[in-house]
Amino acid sequence: MTFVPRRLPACIVVCAALLLTTACASAPEVALAPLADAPACSSISWPQTVSGLEAVPTTPQHPSAAAWGDPAIIARCGLPAPPPTTESCVVVDGVDWVVRQLTDGSAAVTYGREPAIEVLVPQEHGPVPLLLPAFAGAARSLPETGRHCS
Repeated sequence: MTFVPRRLPACIVVCAALLLTTACASAPEVALAPLADAPACSSISWPQTVSGLEAVPTTPQHPSAAAWGDPAIIARCGLPAPPPTTESCVVVDGVDWVVRQLTDGSAAVTYGREPAIEVLVPQEHGPVPLLLPAFAGAARSLPETGRHCS
């Protein structure tokens, strides 16, 4: 009997490559916000994609935290509502956000919502206000405090 090697079907090769790639990629670590277990955060509906980037798992996996792309855009629900501020405040799709620059990107926190959502955007993905429309639905699902950008 002679052994004749056979070619593996292309789908098996592709699936194996995807599994190896996925297994080697590490999920971004996210520090859960202090109010992460609030009912509004436990049932929040995060967008499927952000600026064309697919969702990726986070460590830990928790409904209040989500991430997209690599380097990851990170969103987390459960921050205390920001107090009145003189920081930059913008309104995007009817949602008020306090925006600040970071050393390696930018961040935005919902203003006038409790609990609040924070979105962290690495520099590679551009300024955070350009990505905020993707989070408008999730932000609008949070209870309002009555504060607005002025």
